[in-house]
Amino acid sequence: MTVKEAVKESLLGSSKEPQLSQQVKHHFFHHARKDESTGEFYMTEDDFINAIAPKHEDYHKIKREHYGLLFRVADKRRAGKLSLSDWATFENLLTKPDAEYEIAFRLFDLDGTGTVKWDTFKDLYNMNKSSDSIPFDWNSEWASLYSGRSKARHDMTYPQFAQMLRGLQGERIRQAFHIFDKDGDGYIEPEDFQRIILETSKHKLSDYVLENLPSLCNISAGTKISYATVRAFQNIMREMDMIDVIVREATQKSEDGKITRADFLNEAARITRFSLFTPMEADILFHFAGLDAPSGRLSQKDFAKVVDASWRMPLALAGQAVSTATTTAQVAAEKTRSVLHSILESVHHFALGSLAGAFGAFMVYPIDLVKTRMQNQRSTRVGERLYNNSLDCFRKVIRNEGFLGLYSGVLPQLIGVAPEKAIKLTVNDLVRGHFANKENGKIWYPYEILAGGTAGGCQVIFTNPLEIVKIRLQVQGEIAKTVEGAPRRSAMWIVKNLGLVGLYKGASACLLRDVPFSAIYFPTYAHLKSDVFGETQTQRLGIVQLLTAGAIAGMPAAYLTTPCDVIKTRLQVEARKGDVRYNGLRHCAATIWRDEGFKAFFKGGPARIVRSSPQFGFTLAAYELLQNWLPMPGTHVDVTPSGHVEPGVGLQSAKAPLPYLRSRNALKLLLDLDENIGRVYIPQADKWPKFLQPSKQ
Repeated sequence: MTVKEAVKESLLGSSKEPQLSQQVKHHFFHHARKDESTGEFYMTEDDFINAIAPKHEDYHKIKREHYGLLFRVADKRRAGKLSLSDWATFENLLTKPDAEYEIAFRLFDLDGTGTVKWDTFKDLYNMNKSSDSIPFDWNSEWASLYSGRSKARHDMTYPQFAQMLRGLQGERIRQAFHIFDKDGDGYIEPEDFQRIILETSKHKLSDYVLENLPSLCNISAGTKISYATVRAFQNIMREMDMIDVIVREATQKSEDGKITRADFLNEAARITRFSLFTPMEADILFHFAGLDAPSGRLSQKDFAKVVDASWRMPLALAGQAVSTATTTAQVAAEKTRSVLHSILESVHHFALGSLAGAFGAFMVYPIDLVKTRMQNQRSTRVGERLYNNSLDCFRKVIRNEGFLGLYSGVLPQLIGVAPEKAIKLTVNDLVRGHFANKENGKIWYPYEILAGGTAGGCQVIFTNPLEIVKIRLQVQGEIAKTVEGAPRRSAMWIVKNLGLVGLYKGASACLLRDVPFSAIYFPTYAHLKSDVFGETQTQRLGIVQLLTAGAIAGMPAAYLTTPCDVIKTRLQVEARKGDVRYNGLRHCAATIWRDEGFKAFFKGGPARIVRSSPQFGFTLAAYELLQNWLPMPGTHVDVTPSGHVEPGVGLQSAKAPLPYLRSRNALKLLLDLDENIGRVYIPQADKWPKFLQPSKQ
């Protein structure tokens, strides 16, 4: 990428996936080892597993050693080790939307020709099956539909192979049923049904379901299980994600959070168009979910035991807790380090935000001073009208007070920026996080307004004293020119003179301004980014787009709250001799209305708009630059496999990196072939397929 292209992407954003070269390299070298004789870095199979399968993930269903099977996909040179190029190719493969199926396809495409040879596929399948497993007929009518009959076999392309894999599990179950249905009456024993499911679908079902499989015969008369029941059970397995959605929706509408079989079917009819559930399928679902709750009204937790494959029996969880108790000290120490790092990181961000905020405030401070002077001008008094407009005010300040006069009272403003921004942003994030949907991050619009308003209210506690000191310093130069002998006061003198109570003079007006300002600004800014500029997980916005969103959001927020700002300014400015002294919020508003008219409430409105937009721009630009110039000491590139985080489906949302999840899902497809794939070792190495044979030294 050229410098011009890099600058363009930084400013305008990019809808493409970010370049991962540095991340991929760092991830590789973090796990790779060095060949001392050649100086070459490489990954062994164990290194690969450590890189692709984080140790903290759940390996209850798919064992961690299973991920070694994917090493054979990454090792396309059959060298027994991975180079940086091999690793980068595999990482890139994981970013594809159909990575799961393509990984499985490449495992069997030995020659890299884009096709899978039928004999190779069948040999590998048979090699991984144990002698006592349920046999599968690869010469069946079903198999011939994908590969042709024995005399007209053809290689399978990627789309054909992927579609064959999708239907393979169902065919395995069908053939297994025929094997156990020895008398051909369409029924098998519950123990045989359990064996079929354990061999074909163990990795997709919870321990709770697996242990209670024989009880399926109880949903109908008799002691055996029919083929119709087996097919219905298979359909339930295929629709677990849809079942989860239906259960969530139905239980949310229920007053007690529980639903009946009729509630489930009614909600399914509302949500789905073609994925309708048969009465038998509903019976099977409620049978397993209701084994511990025979009342017929089931909660979401009851269904979790069925639809969540990671659900475990309480005794298993207790055993796991006991086994991990020995590492409590190490975990506690690691958590302590993590907390300390988080605190230091927060301090670092706070410091950068303070510097950036101070810079932004400094750059637009002259506009703020002009705004204050215009708002404090009382046009009804003879000779009182010093300024005709904002531009006239700007010129007269420079002429009468010099250029430095534009920065009268700037120090309190700079001091107040850091806590103001920190309090406002933190409270807004906390309230939004409390009300936001934990799965998709969406939040009801009234809650967005509440979050912004709460943030604006909290900041007043800290910023009101600084505002009143700043305003009084800003109008000192004006007083010095109109009142002969008027002394100049320092910020400390103003603080001592006002006292604690005086520092909060005009706080009600400050609340009246800042609460609606933040209530307008934050929701508008969030919706501009997502709805107008299209910010998503895969499309990041550039600086220009962020600046534009912030500027546009600030315009209505600033102008619509100008009347409150005018009242606040009048209350906080020290009244001069002969001026009306305001007794409070209502008296101030009534006096302005009576003496100056409605337009007086919008004095300085344009200046507020002009100030808000560039201040946000300067602050954001400075913050971005400071992050690059002053990174946190000890910061390193995250070595988590690159990619986005999966939003997650199911009763437990997936939080792992997407490449790991794609690898896991690819293994689920491969395990549909056989539970032992990749785990059975054949002693005669010369009989292994080429890609499994050890490399020749």
